[in-house]
Amino acid sequence: MLFAMGINSYQMVSESTAKFLAQTLPWFELLLGIVLLTGFVLRWSATAASALLVFFFSVMLRAYMKNLAIFCGCFGVGEKLGPLTLARDGSLAALALAVMIGAFVMHRRKE
Repeated sequence: MLFAMGINSYQMVSESTAKFLAQTLPWFELLLGIVLLTGFVLRWSATAASALLVFFFSVMLRAYMKNLAIFCGCFGVGEKLGPLTLARDGSLAALALAVMIGAFVMHRRKE
């Protein structure tokens, strides 16, 4: 329920959608992490992870630009959205993009 409230604080989706996302998103992230760790379909799982992180970063950036006084929710409860959280999450998105590009380059070299 707390995660749904966090999603709802971004003011982008309805309350019922926030509840649905709160119930399904952690499981999708867990599955995606397992697929990434195993290296199975690395190009596509890296692309999905990159897209997800870029999306999360853009949502956070939007909230920051709208001066929404919210908590990020990225690494637990109680972290206020600010320049440091944006820098950290932007760096994570950039690293994910680098992994994705590397996966495509590795695949191309194998051919």
